[in-house]
Amino acid sequence: MTSDRGSFVDLEHASVARGEKIVLHDISLRVSSGEHIAILGPNGCGKSTLIKTMTCECYPIAREGMRARIFGRERWDVFELRKRLGVVAAELPSERTLHTRGRDAVISGFFASSTIWPEMHVSKAMRQRAAAVLDQLEAAHLAEKPVGEMSAGEMRRVLIGRALVHNPEMLLIDEPSNALDLAAQSELRQTLRRLAQHGVGIVLITHHLADILPEIDRVVMLREGRIFADGPKSEVLTEERLQQLFGVPVTMARRDGFYHVW
Repeated sequence: MTSDRGSFVDLEHASVARGEKIVLHDISLRVSSGEHIAILGPNGCGKSTLIKTMTCECYPIAREGMRARIFGRERWDVFELRKRLGVVAAELPSERTLHTRGRDAVISGFFASSTIWPEMHVSKAMRQRAAAVLDQLEAAHLAEKPVGEMSAGEMRRVLIGRALVHNPEMLLIDEPSNALDLAAQSELRQTLRRLAQHGVGIVLITHHLADILPEIDRVVMLREGRIFADGPKSEVLTEERLQQLFGVPVTMARRDGFYHVW
């Protein structure tokens, strides 16, 4: 089956188990390649499992009427799929990354590895592309700095570079503002805004409303492993829905294109 470049995710009646427990229930979701979308929900609602389904680390349970396609295909070699995706995890790929300098951490994205190993051939073009990505992220000063000596904000920026270095069709970002102070959160959001404005497709997974960029047009709410709401941001993000989603009273305000709750 050939890939459909117009479609990124096409799930229909998909349920996904982790071990003996079903985490996602009867999910029907379509995401276009190049789309800007946020998946919003409380901790434990299945957001990370949904990301793993998009990257084919998890597969839905085979049942009648179920359909699961990524870029138009039902089965992928994971390493082949990684060439088309950029994934920014909430945590480092491995402890080895801590000892890797910023430029090499970005280059490791070409190999989907945690660092540059001796047997890997790093070309001049790869080094040039890594330098260009660091410049794009305003992070050229981090090229020689070990990742383990970086602040949380600097580390997140380098990991975004790692995800972008091979020009992916979609960027998947899991809980982008975790462990970041207010200044680092603001810098990261401005970085992501620039990427969105330059046409990078973004799927952003979060439980923080303030992570949802002005450039994100669509919000999917996930609750207890089920899609609770899906639609334009202006229609989905209401105080009533947020109260139902998180189970607490919510007051919401909008400022400069961002939404805030308390």
